[in-house]
Amino acid sequence: MCGIVGYIGTKKASTILINGLMRLEYRGYDSAGICTIENDNLKVMKDKGRVKNLYNLDGINSLTGTIGIAHTRWATHGKPSKENSHPHLDNSNNFAVVHNGIIENYNELRNFLIEKGYNFKSETDTEVIPNLIHYYYTKDTNNSNNKVLQAVSNACKDLKGSFAIEVISKYIPNNMIVCRKDSPLVIGKGDNENYISSDIPAILSFTNKFYLLNDNELVLLSTNNVTFYDSDLNVINKELQNIEWNATAAEKNGFDDFMLKEIYEQPNAIRETIGSRLPKNSLCDFDDLSFSKDFLSRFNKLYIVACGTAMHAGLVARNIFEKICCIPTEVDIASEFRYKNPLIDDKTLCIYISQSGETADTIAALKLAKQKGSTTLAISNVIGSSITREADYSIYTHAGPEIAVASTKAYTSQVVLLAILAIYFAEKLEKTDSETLIKLKNDILELPSKVDETLKCADYIKEYAKTIYTEKDIFFLGRGIDYTTALEASLKLKEISYIHSEAYAAGELKHGPIALIENGITVIGILTDENLVEKSVSNIQEVITRGAKTLIISNQHLTTNNFDKVISVPYTNPLLSPIIAIVPLQLLSYYISKEKGLDVDKPRNLAKSVTVE
Repeated sequence: MCGIVGYIGTKKASTILINGLMRLEYRGYDSAGICTIENDNLKVMKDKGRVKNLYNLDGINSLTGTIGIAHTRWATHGKPSKENSHPHLDNSNNFAVVHNGIIENYNELRNFLIEKGYNFKSETDTEVIPNLIHYYYTKDTNNSNNKVLQAVSNACKDLKGSFAIEVISKYIPNNMIVCRKDSPLVIGKGDNENYISSDIPAILSFTNKFYLLNDNELVLLSTNNVTFYDSDLNVINKELQNIEWNATAAEKNGFDDFMLKEIYEQPNAIRETIGSRLPKNSLCDFDDLSFSKDFLSRFNKLYIVACGTAMHAGLVARNIFEKICCIPTEVDIASEFRYKNPLIDDKTLCIYISQSGETADTIAALKLAKQKGSTTLAISNVIGSSITREADYSIYTHAGPEIAVASTKAYTSQVVLLAILAIYFAEKLEKTDSETLIKLKNDILELPSKVDETLKCADYIKEYAKTIYTEKDIFFLGRGIDYTTALEASLKLKEISYIHSEAYAAGELKHGPIALIENGITVIGILTDENLVEKSVSNIQEVITRGAKTLIISNQHLTTNNFDKVISVPYTNPLLSPIIAIVPLQLLSYYISKEKGLDVDKPRNLAKSVTVE
């Protein structure tokens, strides 16, 4: 949530800042603003609404400064308004700050500063930061070159919660200071210029060389230099990393929306995620893990922890781990896991999934597991993200940048990677015969072509969406692993169409939810497991009897013709069927949203990277 951009160099900063903010719009926001240093003074331009509104502000075109900070705000403390939008200034207008995160003790700090004579113009928690910096700056009687840096460091030590901040000041007109704790921030290195952002894609078109910040690190930037400090202002070394993402991957490339583009990128995202990990005639290869049989035999339980769509990927994976590894596997929502004193210890392997690698609840849950002695493994789509640096071990999907808020290619890539990981474990533990594992490997290798084939149903789905886009309630049913697909499909529909939808295990229908079925309501059934298809058909017949319209996603031969619409998808191993079955349902959510005239890539109230609780 929220987005940060910064620039210090020789070019006009305002253009770069606004361009960067536009690339961060997928994060979700309600206001935007920039601040540049103009003739050694701070000039703030901000307003509620979209980033493009900044171009309408008086004086925006006259900005020529080459140092600036920028922000898209997601309202937490205080309603969306110009006053509450970032950047914020201190009372003396000498310090400007943008901030991602939440300052949990802001009331205490606010009251302290009010007692010291400071006034506040906004309702935000952020406004305490520039004033706190000013307080420490004026309190410091030294006139050292690091006086502003020391003031920022002192202020950050007072902050409780999560934060990524950028600071510019008229006192140091040729510098910028940034700091982070539990909120993402990266620095892109250019030639005689440096870029700062909360997300790599926002500045990927300018550079592919990045510094990745750890918690409680401060950075002093100039046009040519980047100096890193720990919380006590000791200088530390930091390696420059190359990020291999292609900048054009963050462009629409002819598609109407990022979501549609990313749905169609799934065959390649799956192919890239498989990579060289599945050799046909030898064991799975995870060079970044190198686990032994003895190491894996230590664990009597797996715990998969994630949020939202990533959690649904974990639900699919649970079936695979338990089936071929014979290890009891639990799946939990990160925000619940971290507060329920989970029963884990040094015999538990905890797997954490996050597309961005910056999901606050998931990172906090990982830290809790480490405190309890568990081994932690992170799965992310972003190399060098916070979660991968916190975990004992990390592996990556290779889906490329995912810009749309509603996850599609990241989800299917996560399921694929988890399936390969399960095979890797099974081979090490010798829990499943090699013939079964070889067959499962071949099924995974065939997934890209089968997803390609499934995408051919798009025109049919588009026409079907026109018949149901005005509905208020839709239900999804599935049994076994198809229930996990129902959950993810229901979430997609809610996210981008704002239609109320529910997913139920089909066998539970008669235990209460069937009371909601009435004439004309749409029920979508997923039937891909031959062992459960007859039971599922019987459940769906129950809703047909009560007047429901039905859409069926299936790879089975169905003997009944009572269904209103049937979409056939290619057959694969039932353990992998959610990867294929979800594709037409992603398309359905997309086309329903388009029919309703909604913003598909940036649905209301949602953000791509949820970096606060």
